[in-house]
Amino acid sequence: DALDVFKATFPAGTLSGAPKIRAMEIIDEVEPVKRGIFGGAVGYLGWHGEMDMSIAIRTCVIRHNKVYVQAGAGLVADSNPESEWNETQIKARAVIKAVELSSNGLIL
Repeated sequence: DALDVFKATFPAGTLSGAPKIRAMEIIDEVEPVKRGIFGGAVGYLGWHGEMDMSIAIRTCVIRHNKVYVQAGAGLVADSNPESEWNETQIKARAVIKAVELSSNGLIL
């Protein structure tokens, strides 16, 4: 059923790496802050087994009057670190811009 599929596939390998368990251990060891909702599931599980989920690949959390933005890039063996960092910054800037617009009452 849908819940079994969910349990078998999250966290998504695209955000955790492989092999999944060891990759998640390494993430816990090296990342300075917990990911929170970043990389998690956003969606619903219905009463009759239906499910619709998305992966939270760009997030914004507001806590204690501070905005925390998370974004990432897909790293593979031949990734260029500088290009991936630039891509991550572009993605994060889009989230920051959305926060700025909403704080000014402008929703596009």
